[in-house]
Amino acid sequence: MELARFGTAYFARRLNALEDRALGQASARAGWSRARVVASVALQAREIAQLVEAASGQRPEDWAETDLAALELAETLPPRALRHLFAHAAVHLEVVWRDLPADAWAETVQLSTGAVGIAQTPKLRAEVLWLGALDLANGARLRDLPKDLQAQGLPEH
Repeated sequence: MELARFGTAYFARRLNALEDRALGQASARAGWSRARVVASVALQAREIAQLVEAASGQRPEDWAETDLAALELAETLPPRALRHLFAHAAVHLEVVWRDLPADAWAETVQLSTGAVGIAQTPKLRAEVLWLGALDLANGARLRDLPKDLQAQGLPEH
């Protein structure tokens, strides 16, 4: 959880350092704008939060899509809305994790990237946040990554 929380704060700092017009510029990820990186990071939090809620028997009332069509739409949001999407999704996920009953952590959810144990979602989230920060290409450095992530290496994307 600590890596995910630290990653959220780090990504938010990198995002807040970008001027609105810079969100439309190319990221370090081939073929992706910075806006698409932000949208992807936000929608991953939303996906995890919704699936964890559902696994614990609390299907969200306002289920939001997190698929490719949702990503393409989110990428086109105005900068303020895109920033809000990231912040809201991050808080939602944090609340879901906080309120998750202890026995539910042993459950498995089917993310778009494959099946994963709920207990693994904080680490998965941390990886996406740190990769996303690097992809924003506005000052994040590999040496900024926590030692745990540096030691294991981040997955390719």
